[in-house]
Amino acid sequence: MAHILAVANQKGGVAKTTTVASLGTALAERGRRVLLVDLDPQACLTYSLGLDPESLEMSAADVLLERLPASMVVRPTTEGPDLLPATIDLTGCEARLLPVSGREYRLRAALEEIAAGYDDVLVDCPPTLGVLTVNGLTAADDLIIPLQCETLAHRGVGQLLDTVTDDVQRVTNPGLTVLGVLPTMYDGRTNHAREVLADISGRYGLSVLEPAIPRSVRFAEAPAAGRTVLTAARRSRGAEAYRELAAALLAARTPAPAAR
Repeated sequence: MAHILAVANQKGGVAKTTTVASLGTALAERGRRVLLVDLDPQACLTYSLGLDPESLEMSAADVLLERLPASMVVRPTTEGPDLLPATIDLTGCEARLLPVSGREYRLRAALEEIAAGYDDVLVDCPPTLGVLTVNGLTAADDLIIPLQCETLAHRGVGQLLDTVTDDVQRVTNPGLTVLGVLPTMYDGRTNHAREVLADISGRYGLSVLEPAIPRSVRFAEAPAAGRTVLTAARRSRGAEAYRELAAALLAARTPAPAAR
């Protein structure tokens, strides 16, 4: 079965989509079979990987509403991973799911049908704590919280963790593990960035994932070409940081050899 990793933070603009696209591509570079899932009605991940959300006839909304199986909606990308794309239809999908019993499990059930074809599934959750995000967290094995190291950017972390502990781990997915926060757009030369990161770690007891992802204009340039920074700027500091993160996550999952 595939390992499912959700990337979530209710604060927008903290590099959730960049992290899903770049980390997924880094895993694919290592020979992993990767599926990316776009749960954001803004469809930024879909657009960033070279697909036009406005021209798509099928999307994750059709899967969550059980109109189509995920296998019919998944698309290949030039970056390596496959993609379950998003369109604006996800906005209406969330409203239609609200009165439905078992709505939190729709993504998990859909992925179970195709998970055998992948090693890793990465879920890009929208910047809300609604039905779509809860679907992503309910389906996941692990959670990463991207964090821009600025005061306003970390205010929603506590609310996200409340959702994780009160709603997800207690009810829909007791096995969900919070791997920690991933510093993004990070400039370690500033006292403010270091202080915010230390505050988050101390206040919530979260691990800080390494390496921190540096601030770079390359991340803004790549989506315009429908690419990730790993192919648009292969040797940039940002690309190398995501490759190191992919290696670290895989190493953490590998059991230690038994002592003789």
